[in-house]
Amino acid sequence: MTNTLYTEAGASLAATPWEHYPRPQMRRDSYVNLNGTWDFGVSQDSTPIYDRQILLPFCPESPLSGICQHFPEGTCLCYRRTFILPEGFQKGRVLLHIGAADQILVCYVNGHKIGAHAGGYEAITFDITDALGNENILELRCIDDLNDHAFPYGKQSLNRGGMWYTPVSGIWQSVWLESVPEEYIRTLKIENRGNSVAIAIDPALDGTVTVAGLGQFPLENGTVTLTPEDPKWWSPENPYLYDFTVTTAQDQVESYFAIRTISSTIIDGIPRLLLNGKPYFFHGLLDQGYWPDGIFTPASPVCYAQDILQAKKLGFNTLRKHIKVEAQEFYYQCDKLGMLVFQDMVNNGPYNFCRDTLLPTFGLQKPDDRHMHRNPDHRKRFLESMEATVCQLRNHPCIVYWTIFNEGWGQFDSDAAYDRLRQLDDTRIIDSTSGWFRRKKTDVESLHIYFDLWHRLKKADKPLLLSEFGGYTYPAEGHLFHPDKAYGYKTCKTPAALQADIEKLYRTRILPAIEKGLCGAIYTQISDVEEEINGLLTYDRKVCKLAQPVMAQLAGELQAAIRKPSRSNK
Repeated sequence: MTNTLYTEAGASLAATPWEHYPRPQMRRDSYVNLNGTWDFGVSQDSTPIYDRQILLPFCPESPLSGICQHFPEGTCLCYRRTFILPEGFQKGRVLLHIGAADQILVCYVNGHKIGAHAGGYEAITFDITDALGNENILELRCIDDLNDHAFPYGKQSLNRGGMWYTPVSGIWQSVWLESVPEEYIRTLKIENRGNSVAIAIDPALDGTVTVAGLGQFPLENGTVTLTPEDPKWWSPENPYLYDFTVTTAQDQVESYFAIRTISSTIIDGIPRLLLNGKPYFFHGLLDQGYWPDGIFTPASPVCYAQDILQAKKLGFNTLRKHIKVEAQEFYYQCDKLGMLVFQDMVNNGPYNFCRDTLLPTFGLQKPDDRHMHRNPDHRKRFLESMEATVCQLRNHPCIVYWTIFNEGWGQFDSDAAYDRLRQLDDTRIIDSTSGWFRRKKTDVESLHIYFDLWHRLKKADKPLLLSEFGGYTYPAEGHLFHPDKAYGYKTCKTPAALQADIEKLYRTRILPAIEKGLCGAIYTQISDVEEEINGLLTYDRKVCKLAQPVMAQLAGELQAAIRKPSRSNK
């Protein structure tokens, strides 16, 4: 039997959750929050039956939504509310934004069909201007079917348990309105290139970019390149952000950028990853992005900051966002607070335990992935999702590393996927195959090691990353989602035993491997998730299982080790 756990933010939820501006890297002074209580129901014979209420932006499976129910696959979930635009709000066009909805969403305003979107992790925008009246009825309808593996779905499963979690359907991010002029900035693109930053807007309008402390610069054909003298480099230790404003004839948006580089080179015969031109150890945690009360969505954006700060207090500088795309607020907090992000693409396609986990864990890791997962619709949707993920997140300086495929789930022709991603973004590290099934094209040697298989951790011809390891469990009484079930890779009966075992793991396996080429290690994981209790924090985030001073000291030793000259090229 499972327990309903609440985070501190979930236990004191506001009537209108998530009132923060949802797009912090492209801000306007126009904003109407549509989160809160909506009419909710399902469609019967194509007719919506609104017989209950739901609290957005939480999915219906979550306790915070007020529904706490997963509906049969293929059910049409129906949302409805009315709104009146504030006086003076409309400047020209009115845009409706939905942060994300799983999987297929259709939008109606005052009975008029506005448009549709397919895909569960991308931001959605509709121009609803022409359908507006004085008092408006907004209806959103979502269909989700986890039996159809064409859409990216990540760790969601109808058979929840172990490393598979409660499925999510419908709207799970903020719904909001903004008004823009007739000629407005649709997208903003920021690229880090050395100590320069290139800023471009679409459409390519004339205007200016004003950077706080640096001055004003003209946009020529919608672009400008800035090269600050004596730049302030962004890092987890000093997350300095430059605020700027883009102004065109009719529009104005506020944003920020950072100066930082991510690269690789050979030092003393060993491939190394560099942050801002210096060897850096990417000391990280796997981050699934699940919450007991909101599932995909924390009760408040503050929860993101709390996770990041907890990780930093323990000495970690990196989060691997695992097979999930978060709300923009998460990446903003990483930018602002100083947390590097390894961002996974969200897998689709069928999963097979024997092929994708059991056999490769124990050594069978050499299939030709050009012949894996041949379904053309699955392949097409994955690549579309990958492109959407990069376009949505590429402006965030915290993201330094993309992961395409994880442990073979949905993997196909990874060399071609690498080429496509490299065309989308040539400024970051690409891990084509995290764990195993490596082909030719990747920027790193990426290993997963659980159990006692450490002989695999040896010098490679590319920077060596341990992109998953650990997974030690400790059941914190009173904070367990399922007290009778536990999943992880090693059980510790006391906090002292967990502390000792994790310290031993780092000191006997991770520290010695740095001299041989290890550039980063991602421990599994930042928090418990349902019955997977290998988190350093409990699922409700109320207990930290490790001693912060000891872990912070260990983190310092890892950074010191990677800066030492290598004594051996073995």
